[in-house]
Amino acid sequence: MITAKNVFIGFGKAAKTLAGALASRGESVIMIEASDKMYGGTCINVACIPTKTLLTSSQNNQLGNAQENYTHAIVNKNDVTGTLRESNLHKIADKSTVTVLNGRAEFEAPKQLKVTYQNGKTDEISGDHIFINTGSTPILPDVPGLQQSTFVKTSESLMDQRHLPKHLVIIGGGYIGLEFASIYANFGSQVTIIDAGKKFMPRDERELAQEVKKNLAEKNVRFEFNAQIAKIEDNDGFAQISFTQGDQARTIDADTILVATGRKANIANLGLDKAGIETNNHGVVVNDHLQTNVKDIWAMGDVRGGAQFTYISLDDYRIVLDQLVGDGKRSLKEQSLVPHVVFLDTPVATIGMNEEQAKEENVAYLSGKIMTASVPKAHVIGNTTGYLKVLVSPDSHEILGATLYCVDAQELINTISLAMHQHIPYEVLRDQIYSHPTMTEAFNDLFGAVK
Repeated sequence: MITAKNVFIGFGKAAKTLAGALASRGESVIMIEASDKMYGGTCINVACIPTKTLLTSSQNNQLGNAQENYTHAIVNKNDVTGTLRESNLHKIADKSTVTVLNGRAEFEAPKQLKVTYQNGKTDEISGDHIFINTGSTPILPDVPGLQQSTFVKTSESLMDQRHLPKHLVIIGGGYIGLEFASIYANFGSQVTIIDAGKKFMPRDERELAQEVKKNLAEKNVRFEFNAQIAKIEDNDGFAQISFTQGDQARTIDADTILVATGRKANIANLGLDKAGIETNNHGVVVNDHLQTNVKDIWAMGDVRGGAQFTYISLDDYRIVLDQLVGDGKRSLKEQSLVPHVVFLDTPVATIGMNEEQAKEENVAYLSGKIMTASVPKAHVIGNTTGYLKVLVSPDSHEILGATLYCVDAQELINTISLAMHQHIPYEVLRDQIYSHPTMTEAFNDLFGAVK
């Protein structure tokens, strides 16, 4: 039996950060990770970092040949993720009180685990505190022929494919699907998005959705909405996707199919039932302090069924650490207001209410809007696509929400988020002296336009 005060299942963002903090306090830590390709978690290895690295490469095609550009981008992506993966391993493994085990963990009792290694050997592990941070895995819908097709990829496996698709069909029009559409359209692939929904970007205001759709269409991205996929059949060198739109039956051929229908909590084969840990359709059930129904066992990150963002997983670490060494006041309630970013060729960033939501909920507001083309730095960068819009309270003058569709939106949204969390009146951002030329100085005009 190998024992430690703290045992982690999964080397994700929350786990690695919490493990490092506890080890720095001299506490014993066992970190169990099933794959040596997943040190650091989903974000670093198969999600945020590789996709954003590919997006950056797709915006800077310089070799002239589309396939060469793509191959070079995949190699660069692998270098980036490999470097970060090793860095994350050593940040934890090099601490004197930490033991990292490569194997699959399964509960045998509430405080007891069995770890099975690739060579078949096993170890028994026990801990005073156990933390589950095993992340999420792609969902594969129940479509005849989908799992048998050699042309089907997930968001993870597509980024290991060295051949640039000629025609990429993406099943699913959510944020993951849109990001891949933007990336591969930039590299030169013809892209078609097939989605069961009737509306494009249904969670966003129509003004934004229409602008994004128009700009993606200009990059040769096609859309098929209200589409129910019937089957997928492999042929010589391509796959045929059969689907219906209302009463109409249609087919599309593709040499690569990306399934982007979401991700689910990675809880299979963890033996959670043996520990009496409650689960539901979303993942491990937790309270506002990330505690499971079993004392001294927590679940963090995607596996607990919340918003699947790395920055949410990082905040999960803060919530749990606060219980272990703080006053325990931090909770999930603080995550109710967070930025959302879609990393397209021109990124989309939102927080709080949009104008349509304010109208539907009868919330009084003032609004300010400017076009990206009015910002000098956008011309310097060479991307004047989109607009910036904010809503503020006419009473408190606090910011109610923002919709940014512009270059560097992913950076700008964090300043607005800070102002919202700190209840700063919008006039502070309006009157701030910003360096020039920057995208941030757009706040002078954006908040100056509020009326």
